[in-house]
Parts: sequence; C-alpha cells; structure tokens
Amino acid sequence: MGIGLGVFLIVVGAVLAFGVKAQFHDFDLTTIGFIIMGGGLLVLLLSLVIFMPRTRRARSTAITTDSLGRQAVVERDDRISGL
Repeated sequence: MGIGLGVFLIVVGAVLAFGVKAQFHDFDLTTIGFIIMGGGLLVLLLSLVIFMPRTRRARSTAITTDSLGRQAVVERDDRISGL
C-alpha cells in the first residue's frame, strides 16, 4: 500500500506541477505540485526501506549416527527471508 500511495502522490504532484496552468492569488499550484511530488518520493523511499527483504541466519548443529554406528556432527545453515 505504501508503494502505491507514493506513486499516486508523485503522479498527482506531477499533474499539478506540469499540467495545470490555473492562476490563483493565494497559492501557486506548481509549488504545491512539487511539494506533493516530494512527499510521494519520501513515502516511496520509506516503503522500500521498511519492506525490503532482510536475510537472517539460523544455524543448527546436530549429531547423527550412520548405519555403521559412526557419529558425525552436521551443521546446517538455513537462511530465513523476510522480516
């Protein structure tokens, strides 16, 4: 949802900044468009940083016995993706 909101704000800001040529005495739509585009870029970057996949390692050690009765130490390195 955050990535979609960021893209939406960038598009709305670009339309206001580059597409609308209405003049008002109290405020400038071009400036408001650039501010909205900046906010959309900030939302997009924060969403990518927060939801970026991370890698954690889970290590486990086990002692196994084969059919001849020999014991061996087995290390297993599982990578867990996600948060």
